[in-house]
Amino acid sequence: MSNIEGLLKQHGKPDKEVYLDWENGSLVDKEVYAEMRPYYLERTFGNPAITHHMGWETLDFYMKAKTKIAKPLNIDPQSLALTHSFSESNNLAIKGIAKMNKKRKKIIVSEAEHLSVIHTAKSMFGEQYKVEIIPVSNDGTVNLDILQERIDDETLLVSLQTINHEIGTIQPVKEALEIVKDKDDSILFHTDATSAFGRIPLDYGKVEVDLATINSNRILGPKGIAGLYVKDGIKIKAIYEGQLSLEILSPDVENPALLAGFSKAAEIQFNRFEEIKNHTQNLRDKLLYGLQTSIGRTEINGPSGERRAPDNVNISYLGCEGEALTVECSMNGIYVSSGSACTSRVLMPSHILTAIGRKPEEAHGSLLMKINRLNTEEQINYVLERMPKIIKRIRNITGGIEL
Repeated sequence: MSNIEGLLKQHGKPDKEVYLDWENGSLVDKEVYAEMRPYYLERTFGNPAITHHMGWETLDFYMKAKTKIAKPLNIDPQSLALTHSFSESNNLAIKGIAKMNKKRKKIIVSEAEHLSVIHTAKSMFGEQYKVEIIPVSNDGTVNLDILQERIDDETLLVSLQTINHEIGTIQPVKEALEIVKDKDDSILFHTDATSAFGRIPLDYGKVEVDLATINSNRILGPKGIAGLYVKDGIKIKAIYEGQLSLEILSPDVENPALLAGFSKAAEIQFNRFEEIKNHTQNLRDKLLYGLQTSIGRTEINGPSGERRAPDNVNISYLGCEGEALTVECSMNGIYVSSGSACTSRVLMPSHILTAIGRKPEEAHGSLLMKINRLNTEEQINYVLERMPKIIKRIRNITGGIEL
């Protein structure tokens, strides 16, 4: 028996389970799966770049599916490049622009960006690019005054999230875009909208960003497919080589089943947009209020009210250690992540929580919970009933270390 098998056997399966770790992994909605299945087994599985009946049939489906994804963004489907993940899209946005624009050598990002943006930007040091990291406030909002100061004639690209994936801060993208374009209209603006797609309205016909990243599995679509919106006229190059395909920026054999799932997930999410937003926001408020009022020595990470993503709950439990918390929660059937969703197996504090001023020990004692349309009020009630006991047990073990 492997160590992992032994751990699972020792853990057992709780009588009641509540999954709130949607940031790190998600299932596929049943309707989405039903939509995908025939594309694996029965129809439209051909290569849309090939000139025969099966290829043409797939091409017809391909364009209609991209239209469904593009519609809620108010963009031309032809401007949506399909990729294999949001990390690939973020890499493509930064490296692909740099490949086509050799004169300017400065990239600006915020210190609270996803690591796929920060690491990609920093990887450009070897090609003599300068990377400016803009600080954020104690609720995670990017400092627009400093952004304005750092823009100069060398600036090629600014990349700012729409919603922070960890603490739920809705960033002032429109205001940031105006600052950038008023300073120099030729500077390009990218936004990682991965955590915003399906959560808040995104209209790129009105807020004219140059590039935007979206993802499938954050709306209960399949993993392995994402998108990068590239505004018409923007010069960008693929970051790896491959065979001739419809997706010039991500050259590979297209996967009709994944695209069918992505488009169906988008259709469901936006057809029920207000219903889903109200549902998740109500459960978010219930969970935030309940945890804060029933458990002492807590700190909410991120903003409150309308400036917080409707699905995000992130709280630091002072006197606790995050890994112990996630294990104890798991023993009670509550599945969450600690510190940072991107570094959960590395004992380092979240770069986002330290960016907003949390001490390392406060960051380590944080839990991230996300809510989607599959979560119920009954589940949230169970979490609110169990969490005070979980925190009390952990604090008793650690002595409730004062921070």
